[in-house]
Amino acid sequence: MLALESRQIGCPYCGEMIEVQIDCSLGQQQYIEDCSVCCQPITLLVAIDGEEISLAAGRDDDC
Repeated sequence: MLALESRQIGCPYCGEMIEVQIDCSLGQQQYIEDCSVCCQPITLLVAIDGEEISLAAGRDDDC
């Protein structure tokens, strides 16, 4: 597995598909990345188990 992996997600605000970079060297992580289309903050939850990457995206105001 590469240190950085690209994944496509749907923005929870505008619905557009955007590409995000996942740092696979960090294991489980949570961070905020702005949508490249509507600029809204997206909370990304990442879990890495061996070769499998789980990615969940949510609205920053859901917390």
